[in-house]
Amino acid sequence: PVPGLAVKIIDDDGVEQPIGSPGELLFKGPTIMKGYFGRPEATAETIVDGWLHSGDIAIMDEDGFLEIVDRKKDMILVSGFNVSPNEIEDVIAKIPGVVEVGVVGIPDEKSSETPMAFIVKNNDLTEEAVTAACREALTNYKVPKHIKFIDDIPKSPVGKVLRRELRDMVV
Repeated sequence: PVPGLAVKIIDDDGVEQPIGSPGELLFKGPTIMKGYFGRPEATAETIVDGWLHSGDIAIMDEDGFLEIVDRKKDMILVSGFNVSPNEIEDVIAKIPGVVEVGVVGIPDEKSSETPMAFIVKNNDLTEEAVTAACREALTNYKVPKHIKFIDDIPKSPVGKVLRRELRDMVV
């Protein structure tokens, strides 16, 4: 953070998190926006008690450096647990034959949401192999329950996975 800017990281209950723990990144200071023009409701949701809620999930290290690890709106809520799609993507990306991967949460009757992986592959990779690799590296509730092989992952001009478009592919 730059001088004059207060920063904190909080959990979903508003409790400030210790160094090294993920949570939503909040800012406060003279350079923070005053609000959205003509949108008082959006301003009230984003700025609470002078703190701007960024929507970014971040971790602060011992030296005060911040690492953005995810977006809050992209988190998958599985049986009350927040699951980072990036964590699942990192595991799947290491599987031989995976070219690209994107993970989103899709509705699930039992657990609210469940992870679904969209994978671009360059070999004969199977759903079973992906599931087995995920089971070795992830807690059970983080293992994608649905896997779909596709030709291309939709991305923004800067290469960011467009999760909304992946969700739209779910039939």
